[in-house]
Amino acid sequence: MLVLILLALSVFINYIDRGNLSIAAPLLKEELRISDSQLGLLLSAFFWTYAMFQIVSGWLVDRFNVNWVIAVGFFLWSTATAATGLIQGFAALLILRLILGIGESVAYPSYSKILARHFPEYHRGLANALIDAGSKCGPAIGTLVGGVLMAQYGWRPFFIALGVGSLLWLVPWLRWMPRGHGNVPHGAGKAPGIGQILRQRSAWGSFGGLFCTNYYWYVLLTWLPSYLVREQHFSMEKMAMVGASAYFAIGVTTTVCGMLSDHWIRRGGDVTRVRKGFAGVGLTLSTVIIGVPIASNETVAMTFLILSCVSFGIYTCSLWTMTQTIAGPMAAGKWTGLQNFVGNLAGVVAPWLTGVVLEKTGEFFWAFALAAAMELMAAVMFVFVIGKVEEVIWTDQPPAATSVRIL
Repeated sequence: MLVLILLALSVFINYIDRGNLSIAAPLLKEELRISDSQLGLLLSAFFWTYAMFQIVSGWLVDRFNVNWVIAVGFFLWSTATAATGLIQGFAALLILRLILGIGESVAYPSYSKILARHFPEYHRGLANALIDAGSKCGPAIGTLVGGVLMAQYGWRPFFIALGVGSLLWLVPWLRWMPRGHGNVPHGAGKAPGIGQILRQRSAWGSFGGLFCTNYYWYVLLTWLPSYLVREQHFSMEKMAMVGASAYFAIGVTTTVCGMLSDHWIRRGGDVTRVRKGFAGVGLTLSTVIIGVPIASNETVAMTFLILSCVSFGIYTCSLWTMTQTIAGPMAAGKWTGLQNFVGNLAGVVAPWLTGVVLEKTGEFFWAFALAAAMELMAAVMFVFVIGKVEEVIWTDQPPAATSVRIL
């Protein structure tokens, strides 16, 4: 349980670090004289390296000790965050965002490797939900606290303090990181290669599904603060409160649904039906995001926003749980790396395309409409393209041991 808490805390920090630029955007844009298209470029730059290095990171966690891989990555991304508070120009900021992406690329392949190796199916829903809750509470706290602190003290001190303070996470991690083989038997052969994974239909369903859902998520993560300030005319403080509420809604919902899905499986529920059911329902309902920019008043718009985020939380508890179950502990790192590579290409496209759309149309409607369409496409991928949610029996690999050790 202590390991799970540390993993959830790491992704909490991870998402504050990757999302803090969007929180600072209204202030940074004015100070550095950055245009909408340049801001979109900066918001997407993180994902260039984050996506490209996913395959490398997936290989690293399957090849080397995953505990040290995540520790090195954590050090790199925290250092890049602290250095951001010292920059003076667009080019330097762009370089640091690229470095941040390299460091954070190790996170999800590492999480999948550790959970697939040390947690049984009927605990993975909650385990993944808590990690996902960390990824949503990170932007929530970052938006709430960061927005208030930046309004009072400026954006530079926030970046420096966050980056330096985050490094403290490494102390308990090096003390309590998981050890042992978990449910991987001694003498297990080589992990499946990338080619074997790419021959799985379910792999392509998970790749495409994550791309579509990440498009929606990264539109929110990178442009929601600007939408609330520009379109709803919120102050930095009010933007922080509303933005945090939206992210918290996802975090609370995914945790509750993770517990419910695990309980359903422990009571004899079919794994495929449970995991796909939560994903399909949540993704379909989250399309109410399209109501935000066309709502008649602020209250209705914010209601649509929260409902969409609650629905998205229903889906997220199943996302990585399905990947870890199908890939198994021997392939979880590479599969997650490949999936996150394709999925985070949306992080390159969504922030940049949203900036271009805003410059062309002057409004957020088409940006939110496209995000809603992506959610429907994702529902098709997860429900119909992904096959049965059970571990692939890789050729030349013995079946995974049934005994597990829960940390």
